[in-house]
Amino acid sequence: MYHSKISGLGYYVPENVVTNDDLSKIMDTNDAWIQERTGIKERRHVVRGEDTTTSMGVKAAEIAIQRANIAKEDIDFVIFATLSPDYYFPGPGVLVQRDLGLRTVGALDVRNQCSGFVYALSIADQYIKTGMYKNILIIGSEVHSTGLDMTDRGRGVSVIFGDGAGAAVLSREEDVTKGILSTHLHSEGQHAEELALIAPGMGKRWITDVIADNDPNDESYYPYMNGQFVFKNAVVRFSEVINEGLQANNLQVSDINMLVPHQANLRISQFIQQKFQLSDDQVYNNIMNYGNTTAASIPIALTEAWEKGKIKSGDLVVLAAFGSGFTWGSAIIRW
Repeated sequence: MYHSKISGLGYYVPENVVTNDDLSKIMDTNDAWIQERTGIKERRHVVRGEDTTTSMGVKAAEIAIQRANIAKEDIDFVIFATLSPDYYFPGPGVLVQRDLGLRTVGALDVRNQCSGFVYALSIADQYIKTGMYKNILIIGSEVHSTGLDMTDRGRGVSVIFGDGAGAAVLSREEDVTKGILSTHLHSEGQHAEELALIAPGMGKRWITDVIADNDPNDESYYPYMNGQFVFKNAVVRFSEVINEGLQANNLQVSDINMLVPHQANLRISQFIQQKFQLSDDQVYNNIMNYGNTTAASIPIALTEAWEKGKIKSGDLVVLAAFGSGFTWGSAIIRW
């Protein structure tokens, strides 16, 4: 059985900064209202014709590959996590294989929304452990801004989300004391519709019906979130899955050097920090600068924390996510 480690990290966000004051000009909201409820000050939005989910993922991936000190030819497999693919099909994994000029390696798309990167990391870890692959490229990338309801009707959701991409290269590690120690994944589909985007679906509504209706008041084309219900579930599942990971490795909360939570809401992160009695130096948050970038949030935050020297060799790093599905998961890493 082999072991896996993160050998390279990278992220990319659009240059277009959208502040809370910018949003207040197009909907009934304000900076104080948004910060009080989410902790967000600004986010990035793509500019038409410049960035896509795939192109941002490629830019983040190029940085991660370079930092992993490997060539593109060394990538054995691609895993792309997103809820906002460029096309309904095919998924962005194959587009990355094409645009990076990789060998004809396999490409897998992961649709686990906010938990997508942790799920992708877990899948990659299993492939490397079995010896099937040696270097796997993992990407989390999202373009939310083009599909949000930027009116008073949608302000409760639209102010939260931003665009961006993060990437990691997971490689074989000979030192079994380092790298991914364990991952833990869960789902609870009975709450699927509490955080969802229903249309355009191909289940209860046929595509011909959607086209025929052409209803401008049809809100099923925009994300829906039962905010309070999601918050209550998130704080419980975050705690459970972090403890599960620690217990699986005979570790204590006091062993955590850095917790990188999915950047869903600063209030959720602060609640978890207080519950586990972690210091500000033990938790990395950047939602105030980028908003919720869903599958991209953990790799962006992890990369930033590493770049700033907040994660060092030998540190115990915990990744945790909760989101639509409901799905949640954690990864325990010895850096």
